[in-house]
Amino acid sequence: MQLSEDQTAFRDGVRRMVQDHVAPLAAEIDENDRFPEELIEVYGDMGLLQLWVPEAYGGPGANLTMVCLAREEIARVSESCALMAGMNTMFALPIMHFGSAAQKQHYLPLLARGRTVTAIAISEPDCGSDVGGMRTRAVRQGDHYVINGQKQWCTFGSRADYLMLFAKTGDGAGASDISAFIVDVKNTKGLGFGRNERKMGMKGTINVPIHLDNVRVPVDHMLGAEGQGFRSAMRALDLNRPAIAAASVGLAQGAFDAALDYARQRRQFKRAIIEFQGIQFMLADMKMQIEAARALTYECARLGDAEDWAQLPIFASMAKCFASDVAMKVTTDAVQVFGGYGYVRDYPVEKMMRDAKLNQIFEGTNQIQRVVIARELMRS
Repeated sequence: MQLSEDQTAFRDGVRRMVQDHVAPLAAEIDENDRFPEELIEVYGDMGLLQLWVPEAYGGPGANLTMVCLAREEIARVSESCALMAGMNTMFALPIMHFGSAAQKQHYLPLLARGRTVTAIAISEPDCGSDVGGMRTRAVRQGDHYVINGQKQWCTFGSRADYLMLFAKTGDGAGASDISAFIVDVKNTKGLGFGRNERKMGMKGTINVPIHLDNVRVPVDHMLGAEGQGFRSAMRALDLNRPAIAAASVGLAQGAFDAALDYARQRRQFKRAIIEFQGIQFMLADMKMQIEAARALTYECARLGDAEDWAQLPIFASMAKCFASDVAMKVTTDAVQVFGGYGYVRDYPVEKMMRDAKLNQIFEGTNQIQRVVIARELMRS
């Protein structure tokens, strides 16, 4: 992919920041499962939290390609920290595409300051990929909606200042009656958070259940009209899945770089192990897979930047699915190249392998991505 001068400067700036601020923390964050609060200010000052916010509202006005570049660079060292870049995407994009003028004027400048943390609440204990099966209900009472239910896997939820919350507002089948609500976390009663999930990987990333007990949300905090929530969520997911693909590419690249360096240094039978054809073929396959995933990811980003809503859904699913599968394969092979040392926590590749697994699951499992791809093929 040929980068423009501005894109190259942006990527290089993120790369310097990673070496100065992320790399020194990566192992400790994984060890202690600690949310890196100190990076909020660093990212905010660089515009990384609020990448999508348009310049008209004081934001960087970045496009999907720049979001992908940031995620890829940071994920080479820590994917948990990479997910913080553009962390407000799933909150900002629905407002940008479906919000009222008043909502845009209030929330987008707030995000542009680079200190606000947001989260999105869609999944439920019995409803993950089946969004239309959600049970959380919002019932209108006068000038408020009263919301009851439970959400699961809310990334950054207990740290968030605002939630984009999705709930059923009618009795229609499937996703036809899902609506989106903006919730002020600190000033809303009846909102409770469970413990941070103890995950295999992605340590330092907050994932919590949310309990909603008669949560009252003003009518003007609904995003768009009743029943438009699913549409706004899908638009945001189509633009966020390529960023997950980019983080997968970065994670795979980081593991490959570590494996290549190790293979050059590690000696067995009086030779560096990179001189053995078995290792050479593994490294060659890893490199091919990474470059293929990168090409697909940035082609998808190009479609997003062009607002090609006809092709973006299938490319977003292909990029997310393929790149995350590549990340799982490459990180597993990197552990194999390291041999016994790859299995211990003194080296980074076992962490990368643990992190890679989640990419095949969240933002829609890779099985669901294949369903989306097949459905789009059938339509065409």
